Amino acid sequence: MKLSRRQLLAGAAAGAPWLALRRLPRARPPAAATPQFLDVTARSGIRFRHSFGEKQLNSILEGTGSGCAWLDYNNDGLLDLYVVNGRYLEGVTNHSAPDGREATNHLYRNNGDGTFTDVTREAGVGGRGFGIGVTVGDFDNDGRPDIFVTGYLQSVLYHNNGDGTFTDVTREAGVENPFYATGAAFLDYNRDGRLDLFIGNYLRFVPSYRNYYPGDNYPGPLDYEPEFNRLLHNNGNGTFTDVSRDSGIARAPGRAMGVTAGDYDNDGWPDIFVANDTMPSFLYHNNHDGTFTNVAMEQNVAYGQNGEATTAMGPVFADFYNDGWLDLFVSDASFHRFYQNQRSRRRSYFLDRTNESGIGKVCGQYVAWGDGVFDFDNDGWKDIFIGDGGLAWEIPMKSILLRNRGGGEFELAPAAADSFFARREVCRGACFGDFNNDGYVDAFLTTLGGPGILLQNTPPPGARRHWLMVKLEGTRSNRDGYGTRLEAVAGGRKQTVEVVSASGYLSQSDPRPHFGLGERTQVDQLTLRWPSGAVQVLKNIPADQILHVKEPGAAAPARKETR
Repeated sequence: MKLSRRQLLAGAAAGAPWLALRRLPRARPPAAATPQFLDVTARSGIRFRHSFGEKQLNSILEGTGSGCAWLDYNNDGLLDLYVVNGRYLEGVTNHSAPDGREATNHLYRNNGDGTFTDVTREAGVGGRGFGIGVTVGDFDNDGRPDIFVTGYLQSVLYHNNGDGTFTDVTREAGVENPFYATGAAFLDYNRDGRLDLFIGNYLRFVPSYRNYYPGDNYPGPLDYEPEFNRLLHNNGNGTFTDVSRDSGIARAPGRAMGVTAGDYDNDGWPDIFVANDTMPSFLYHNNHDGTFTNVAMEQNVAYGQNGEATTAMGPVFADFYNDGWLDLFVSDASFHRFYQNQRSRRRSYFLDRTNESGIGKVCGQYVAWGDGVFDFDNDGWKDIFIGDGGLAWEIPMKSILLRNRGGGEFELAPAAADSFFARREVCRGACFGDFNNDGYVDAFLTTLGGPGILLQNTPPPGARRHWLMVKLEGTRSNRDGYGTRLEAVAGGRKQTVEVVSASGYLSQSDPRPHFGLGERTQVDQLTLRWPSGAVQVLKNIPADQILHVKEPGAAAPARKETR
């Protein structure tokens, strides 16, 4: 039956998701060549090995894995790498042969020639206790990125001293977190120009509890009570105040895995999504008055497509349709969740299109953890990278690269014989960033109890496309520019990127917004909407460069940093 426009309008107004009006770009044919991710770990000098504290996997804590982050800690224009590690804990991870007594987190300095140097010891960021996740942000606006590491019963805030070293200021800053923490994110929730801190806590783990069915290997998440998340307000003097209860964040407990921030309703205020394990996920809507309301049910993102509480892992907000609205992808242990942001004058909600998009069909056989959403082939559409690995058992699995065809449809990108996607690993955290500044987004992945993997995104010969990256410097807004909305128009196509700290599973990617431009040699117009409310418009920007943009109100103009 063919519906008239009037019938379509009426259906959409009534909230019928199958009649939702949305202009979808026409799907385009497959690309002739797809970039390959080549393992360059051996020649990079990165020698990271993850430890979960013993030789054999025996608990949900050990199976959580760890995250990683790209950051430019010494402000030399090159992305450095921070990787979190677990370790042996007496009475917690001693059920079999101990391992990792000397294991630490690691900071690798980018040498600019494809190699990295381990500077963990001299930087003072080896960590303490059992580390899990990481987020990076300049919490005191001094122009130097600081590091927050989550862990089991203790988390750590490292202040960047500006001389290649860091100082543990956890206690002085008031950010101690004696819980089983997983994902965390810096964000300026009240837009006062200072980064606040959201901490996702997982569950109340009891190491001595061993009552389980042998086939399950160890007790699962439903065997433990959920925990409350926390929101810490930045006081502007190097300290934070716990506002979890007053803000509404601590209204209900959850089992947080990955967390991220994003302005899903385009009201100019950052909202927070928490991917919960085996229970409904949370979407905290920012009420503009220091409080949040969990609207996950109303927005249709609490459950999976069939009403199930999925094993959610890594959430990422991104504009997959190039229509100016943030959609949502969440990796999990089966089909994943791909939510299309539906907007109208009468109602807003997300529509789960996991199966219709082709994602469920490709991914259903794998267990996903780390994930990233970037335009990996620089064609102007955001693709999805998913790191897979066994859940309770250490089962290696193939990871996946999903190519965005442009109309809400995804296809499995072909993998060459020497590509990372042709082999199997037990992946956990993943972070994405252009470590060699060539305009193509690379990746680093952690594996459970195994080595870290550095992947270089390498386009086939003669298949390079143009790009633009932007390094932000906030003045009235927070120095990192987290929460800034960028719109790039090139050749009639508009792309939208919102700058956030953490996204995906336990990790943080390149803080510099990236735009693939295809064959276009310039961005016709770049519009930046800063958290302060300032709007900045730049025109006719040449492609293939990293553009340094300072928020209006300061004397320094935008300038080209590298090409």
